Amino acid sequence: MRHRYLRACVVGLWLVAVVVVSADDTDDFIRAEMKSKNIPGLSLVVLKHGEVIKSQAYGLANRALEIPAAPDTVYKIASVSKQFMATAIMVLVQQGRVRVDAPVRTYLSGAPEAWNDITVRHLLTHTAGLVREPPGFDPFKTTSDSELLRTAYPVPLRFKPGDKWEYSNTGYNALAEIIRLVSGKPWPEFIHDAVFKPAGMTSTWPTNTTAVVANRAQGYVDNDRLLVEPKWLALRPSGGFLSTVLDLAKWDAALYTDKVLTEASRRQMWTAVTLNDGKTYPYGFGWMLGERNGHRYVQHSGGMPGTRANLSRFENGLSIVLLMNLDDVDIEPIVAGVASRYLPASP
Repeated sequence: MRHRYLRACVVGLWLVAVVVVSADDTDDFIRAEMKSKNIPGLSLVVLKHGEVIKSQAYGLANRALEIPAAPDTVYKIASVSKQFMATAIMVLVQQGRVRVDAPVRTYLSGAPEAWNDITVRHLLTHTAGLVREPPGFDPFKTTSDSELLRTAYPVPLRFKPGDKWEYSNTGYNALAEIIRLVSGKPWPEFIHDAVFKPAGMTSTWPTNTTAVVANRAQGYVDNDRLLVEPKWLALRPSGGFLSTVLDLAKWDAALYTDKVLTEASRRQMWTAVTLNDGKTYPYGFGWMLGERNGHRYVQHSGGMPGTRANLSRFENGLSIVLLMNLDDVDIEPIVAGVASRYLPASP
């Protein structure tokens, strides 16, 4: 925090001292990034060992209505949702109802023979060889997960399962269907009951919720013109949730406990996948692995029309949650800039 100063003013017969606090370096950095990238609104939480040490928002959640962004502003979190799909699978693993190394056809009886060698682990780690999107995906149509998944069945695999890493939302469609079939509940309902509820998360919903969501951000596309986002009707498992930085802070805190996942499950999720040739790729179960300033971390970013999102957790206990209501921007340098202000130069 830089200089503080007192400004005195007279109101009637009263002398009032007004404390004016200048923005700290993180705030200055965020505002500069928002100005240069024309970001309408952004919310940020910084945590240390699950405790919030900074909670701030900047700009506007809705430009037309001039509603300021806030820490409780609700944004789409896009592919940050993948860790919740993966967590739901691991809850079923903990319950003995799913095995990560079981063939997916154990659970998806209608899957083609070409999928014989695909395991649940392959789906979680984007190493199954599946196309990026199911051919039948249309963001402006409501299609059941089972119907959408069937459109991917005839498509040839892009490579032998386990040979390489290639991002695939189709794999997370398959995981969603496994969750539904094994749990007997729609995947949003199972995740609410098995993940959000025990974590104390009360402001996270599926993107197609019919509930009235207070404090919801208006999303924008095209950072030159800031056009209102197109409205997607599809609920996509790979990017299926709305949330706030404060609710995701509760999730971060829960990851220090066994409320949802055991230590063994967390360790599995944050382990780099081993490919068929023995090499590893820095992706676990719904989490990317990396290193910044000499500190290892796990993170996932997400983007879809009207939003960019990131949740990063460092081995020294630092966590950063950053959500914004514009998709036409690279969020990674902003997260890196915030992290550099809290991480020592080396471990």
